[in-house]
Parts: sequence; C-alpha cells; structure tokens
Amino acid sequence: MKLLQLYLPLIALVSLGFMGGKLSPIIPLYLGQFLFWVGVPLSIMAFLRQADLSGAIWVAAMFAWMAIFFGAGLAWVWINWQTDKKNVLTSWQRPTQGSFILAAMAGNTGYLGYPVTLAFVGTQYFGYALFYDLLGTSLGVWGLGVAIAAVYGDGVQSQWQLVKAIAINPSLWGFGVGLLLRQVPLPTIVETILNTLGWAIVALSLVLIGMRLRQLNSWHSLPKASISLSIKMLVVPLLLGSILSWFGVTGATRLAIVLQMAMPPAFATLVIAEVYDLDRDLSVTALALGSGGLLVTLPIWLWLFS
Repeated sequence: MKLLQLYLPLIALVSLGFMGGKLSPIIPLYLGQFLFWVGVPLSIMAFLRQADLSGAIWVAAMFAWMAIFFGAGLAWVWINWQTDKKNVLTSWQRPTQGSFILAAMAGNTGYLGYPVTLAFVGTQYFGYALFYDLLGTSLGVWGLGVAIAAVYGDGVQSQWQLVKAIAINPSLWGFGVGLLLRQVPLPTIVETILNTLGWAIVALSLVLIGMRLRQLNSWHSLPKASISLSIKMLVVPLLLGSILSWFGVTGATRLAIVLQMAMPPAFATLVIAEVYDLDRDLSVTALALGSGGLLVTLPIWLWLFS
C-alpha cells in the first residue's frame, strides 16, 4: 500500500511533465530556474522545521561521501578491466570514461530523493536526506564531479567558476536560513501555508523530471549505462546499507540514507557532461534508464531495510 500510495502520484506527476514537455522547450527551462533559485530552497526551509536533527545526523553526510567514492572507484575498476581486453579500448574513450564514472557516483538526491524519502520515512527523518544531499551529493558533484570531468573531458572551466557555483548554491543558503529560523515560532496559518508550499514544490520537481525525460531520446549507450546504473543503484546501496548498522544506524534512519544512496544519476551529470565535452549519449541514457529503473529497485530497499 505504501508503494502504491507513492507510485500513483509519482507516475502521475512525472507523466504530466512528460506530456507537457512537448508544449515548449522554454517551459522546463523556466521551471528549472524557478525551482533551483526559489522552489527547492523554500521547500528545504519548510521541511527543515519539522525534521529531527538530533542524534548522529552527520552519518548521512559521511555515507554520502562513502557512496560517491565507492561508486567512482568501482566504475574506474570496471573501465580499467574492460580496457585491458583486446579491441575494446576504442569504445572507452576518455569522455566516455568520464560520463561513466559520473553516472556511478552522483545521485538525484534532491529533486527525486526528497519526495521519495518524505513518502516513506516522513518529515521527521528529512534531516538525514537533507544532510546527504547538501553536504554530500551537491558538494561531491560540483566539486569532485567537476574535477573528474576536467580530467576526462575537453572543456575548460576556471577554478573560480567552480567555487562560485558552490558558493551561490541556493539550496545551501536555504539550508542555512532554515537552520537560523528553525526555532522561530510562526502562526499556525503561516506554518500550514509553508508546509503546503513545500509539498507543492515537491510536485513541481517531479513534473520537471518528466519534462526533462521527454527531451532524452538516446539509447545508443545502453550496455554501458546498465553497468554504471548497476553500480550506482544496486551494488553501492546494498553494500554500504548493510554496514550502516555497525554505526548504530537502523530502522527509518537507515532507510532514509539507503533511499538516497539508491537514487538514479543526477541531472547535474548531464550538465557537466555538456560543459566538459564528455559522452552526452551515455549521460542521457543513464538518466532515462535510471529514472525508470527506480520503480523496480524501490521495493528491494523497502524489503531489505524497512
């Protein structure tokens, strides 16, 4: 029933965005800008007021970085194993290697991870998803991810641009403001409006995912994308999720972190691939296949870690 309650609105909202994506290519552009600068930071502030930040919440950020390095490491090992074989080196050019590593290490823990985590563990444990995304994935994808892209790609971007991208990240600012205002009492009507806006932003995020999926039409790199997604969405959450109990993390807390680990590749990986001239086809295929595959993998994590 929990899966059904999640899947129905999830599929409905993504499908709505998918159908609306053909109206105009400008709509997802403006919607993405609105969510990036206003919507997501606002939802973070709204849900942060209800999140329980007590306990070892830092574990979420720590495991986020473990998942990033583990995913990137396994992808690098796979690439080197493949390139040691005869006649396969040509299919693993450096831009392809860069996109493969990015897809295996960075998950969509914001636009997709937030609603999934909220649906299954509630606002009380939202802090774990928040720390995982902001102090783990966001810093990892715009820090380590860009560094990897610079090594494997042909694009050039100054270090100042990288520092600027991290410094002006609206989600990090929303996180900071939310922490400062967390204990400030608000009238009931304001709390209700803020909470409603938070969930409305979640819905718009899912619509945006559908719109962007509408624009993805490349499947030439399906075999490589399947391997990368197996690392990102199966191997990493299974192994790291299993050792969370060693740190005293169990129950809904463990499930919140595992769900973030199991998210499909972030849309930021495609942005980075375009900027640094990586293998865009591979990035596109991993995004589309991973977003659909999430519906299949979610029951696995609920069965193993609920």
